[in-house]
Amino acid sequence: MEPIGEFFKQVRETKGLTIDEVASKTRIRTDFVKALEDGNFAKLPDQVFARGFVRSYARSLGLDEEDAIHRFAQSAGTYYDKQAERERLRVRQAEEERKRQVNRKAVAIAIGLAVLTLIFLLSREQSSLLVRRSSTEASPSSSKRPVPTTPETQDAPPSKLAEEILPDPKTKPSESPVVAAEARVEHNVEPAAKPAATASTTPALAAPSPSSLGSDGPLGGISLEGSSAAEGQLALELEAIELSWVVVQIDGGSPQEVLLRPGEKSTWKGQDQFTLTLGNAGGVKAELNGVPQKPFGPSGKVAR
Repeated sequence: MEPIGEFFKQVRETKGLTIDEVASKTRIRTDFVKALEDGNFAKLPDQVFARGFVRSYARSLGLDEEDAIHRFAQSAGTYYDKQAERERLRVRQAEEERKRQVNRKAVAIAIGLAVLTLIFLLSREQSSLLVRRSSTEASPSSSKRPVPTTPETQDAPPSKLAEEILPDPKTKPSESPVVAAEARVEHNVEPAAKPAATASTTPALAAPSPSSLGSDGPLGGISLEGSSAAEGQLALELEAIELSWVVVQIDGGSPQEVLLRPGEKSTWKGQDQFTLTLGNAGGVKAELNGVPQKPFGPSGKVAR
């Protein structure tokens, strides 16, 4: 059977029609009419539209439409079968590409999670190793570290200093040594040469004893002692000109701790002596039985 394109062309020429006239009667574009006659089905639209062109062309030439469709199916069937196969292949390839992209994303996510998990495990292991190493290094160093008997810093808390200067219960007050005295002042008044000495003799402070400076012992502090000839009680009055903490031990008894603010005064009474520890040596003025005492040291210095 003759191809549909040659069949239409022969009938058109027999009737004396041009391609433009057929295109005008069928309202089909001229290039589509020419492609149909040439059998160039690739230039035609989809098969459904091409079959409509065939019916319109056959009708314009007075031919049987069904016979024209049969000729078209035989002529263009192979081309459109291949086109359908190519379309199915294209769809399948697109679907496979989409699946590959999904798989690549899934693999990338899995690799990222694995890397993050590995980093987390390594960092935790490294942290545990550092903790074990630091604890191992700290154990021998803490066992070999000497315990200081007297803190040297000026900002040592009063409670800690009070614990360090507590007396040994087995040691008598009179036998208690003086510890780390940086400004020890002993008040001794020479015995009266004549028995006419009165009981109102006022004790005075002697200069610091060099042998007492820097000595060690559980009752470290500035010692204020009354004269052996003095009778009655000793009265110690401290007035703060700067903020200072004070630890007072009366007659070898338990230490008393107080924080004095500028302008505040405190008074203690005893029989034999007062042992002082000052957190700010230059921040306190002292009077013993109303007699002003010499400064205990510069401002900001701890005096024991």
